Amino acid sequence: MLFLVAALLLLGTVLGTVAHAPLPVTLVAAAGIAVWLVIFAVRERHARRRHTSAH
Repeated sequence: MLFLVAALLLLGTVLGTVAHAPLPVTLVAAAGIAVWLVIFAVRERHARRRHTSAH
């Protein structure tokens, strides 16, 4: 429950910051997060394929 409250507080802070940030700053931050998520997904998929093929 405490984790949920902390997550909601963090989400509120981030959304509040984005609401007041200029659009170009928001778009650059969103693009950075998207790139990071794509890299993470590719690395995870590659690690799973390597792990399953070893067994």
